[in-house]
Amino acid sequence: MDPLIARLGLALAIGLLVGLERGWREREAPDRSRTAGIRTFGISGLLGGVLAALAEALDAVSVLVGGFIAFAVIFAWYKAREAAHDEDFSVTSVIAGLGVFALGALSVAGDYRAAAAGGTALAAILASREILHSLLRQLTWIELRSALILAVMTAIVLPLLPNRTLDPWGGFNPWEVWFLTVLMASISFAGYVAVRMLGTKRGLLVSSLAGALVSSTAVTVALARNAASASNPLPLAGAASLAAMVSVLRVCVVVLIIEPSVFASVGVPAIGAALAFAACGTLLLARDSGNREGGTIARNPFELGPLLLFALLFAVVATASAALAAQFGGRGLLASSALAATFDVDVSVLGALRLVKHSVPVDTVGQAVLAALAANAIGRLLLAISAGPVRFWLPLAGATLIAVTVGTCAMLLTSL
Repeated sequence: MDPLIARLGLALAIGLLVGLERGWREREAPDRSRTAGIRTFGISGLLGGVLAALAEALDAVSVLVGGFIAFAVIFAWYKAREAAHDEDFSVTSVIAGLGVFALGALSVAGDYRAAAAGGTALAAILASREILHSLLRQLTWIELRSALILAVMTAIVLPLLPNRTLDPWGGFNPWEVWFLTVLMASISFAGYVAVRMLGTKRGLLVSSLAGALVSSTAVTVALARNAASASNPLPLAGAASLAAMVSVLRVCVVVLIIEPSVFASVGVPAIGAALAFAACGTLLLARDSGNREGGTIARNPFELGPLLLFALLFAVVATASAALAAQFGGRGLLASSALAATFDVDVSVLGALRLVKHSVPVDTVGQAVLAALAANAIGRLLLAISAGPVRFWLPLAGATLIAVTVGTCAMLLTSL
């Protein structure tokens, strides 16, 4: 097939995709009462592609520029008439039309993969109006300020940080420490958004699972405190077990993102432990005799103070892990990972994963990650013992023991 035909087809597809979303929103409107629907947006994308092809064939970029200006004027004029008739001040459809035309041109004259991704993203943003508006209404000024500060520090400070190790063991890289800190905050923010959108009073299960995406330790402590006054703390222990499952799976995602090679030695034991936590949590939740409100409240992971503290701890742990690994080999790395994980499993896991680039064997790093998961589970259990009654932490201790046993057996079997 002629590449030009395929690229023009992509330009048309981008317009049809965006037009499908725009047309669906206005599907109840009478015929000929709207400026642009699925056909108009499809033709707009195709028009952008055709003008880009003509500009290349004639070696005259002015053809594309002039066509874009003419399209913008005509499209905006018709939308202005429609807006005056409907008393509508939204300019979204105009911007969407210009975006479709530009992406159609990009699919022919530029990177067609970027054009396809841009068209998909444009349609997704247009379709997410209700979700985005709802999130904006729930957003507080503190959260907005934290996100803006983080954006400034990431866009301005990150490029200025030295991207090299500054210690003799190769553990402290300022650029890498801050980049991974931002990455972890972003992953946690997904859970925070889930809590804010679903609410903490949608039930024990939803609030615990969503809150565990931010911090399973915080969820466990909150459940332990609630269990002190609960007539039946077994469902709360089940929710804590499911939060532990989410924590383990979250670490697996982090490993896949940062160092996929380590997942081969971590995946089976970690998933086995997660399934054990899931089974125990489900059985304990089945003992619930009625509806129960969740009491876990997620902290904004983009708060500047805790974020800087995380970066500091990560830098210290990364340097210490590199030094211990250089001095004592794998045993030193296992010890430092387990110790750090009792405070924060993310810090420990990130510190271990970074050492793959410093010639530490992948299997050793995988063992360090598993040691961090086990130590973090024990740390959560100790906090539960200190904050909750025996009827809460004893079932959780049983679930933790089963999960650690399953993970250990899986690790031994995979190492044979």
